[in-house]
Amino acid sequence: MSNNNEKLYWKKIFLLNKFFENKLLENRKKIYKIFESVVKLNQNESLLDVGTAPTIDVNHNLILQKLKNNENISCLSNVDCNILREVYPNVKEFMIGTGTNIKLKSNIYDVVYSSATIEHVGSFENQLLFVSECYRLAKRAVFITTPNRFFPLDFHTKIPFIHYLPKKIHRFFLRLFGLNFYSKESNLNLLSISDLIYICNKLEIKNYKIVRYKLFNITSNLILYIWK
Repeated sequence: MSNNNEKLYWKKIFLLNKFFENKLLENRKKIYKIFESVVKLNQNESLLDVGTAPTIDVNHNLILQKLKNNENISCLSNVDCNILREVYPNVKEFMIGTGTNIKLKSNIYDVVYSSATIEHVGSFENQLLFVSECYRLAKRAVFITTPNRFFPLDFHTKIPFIHYLPKKIHRFFLRLFGLNFYSKESNLNLLSISDLIYICNKLEIKNYKIVRYKLFNITSNLILYIWK
């Protein structure tokens, strides 16, 4: 590949990634509007954000950006998020832990919120534990978002359709393409609507709704809303 062609190639990759980043941020803003309309969190209520990202990039942690006036926010992440303390001084605490085994008492937050984290906790058994823990900690409501496995494009890898294949075959192709990180179940395990329904049934959760957020008229994201 000549230098000019190589520069053109990387420019296209950059523009493609920029497009997806902008589209994802747009999606998150619209999903937050759904959160506002169904949860109706007031400034005196407490919220736990499970899966906070250790970055001040505006494409992440939208819930913290939107709730800067709420001093009852807590964050849980499997990595250190102290970088966020100056940007979000209203946050009461940044905790390090896993969403599948949260070392906190039950029913201590009015709302438990998690955006695009459940697909990164590993096996289906771990995803079951993740929802169980969010439900256990919430007094009033749980709001969990995740990409839809059956949207034509996987937003993580930017590769279309291969995630429709059985998961072992999908992971084989990811390794073939050099995407070893995403080929591991512990790092990416996409869910479908039927998966979320099965989780709720398995946990005997009765009061729930799955909202289908659509992009280009196709369900791109799933929102699991649980109320008590």
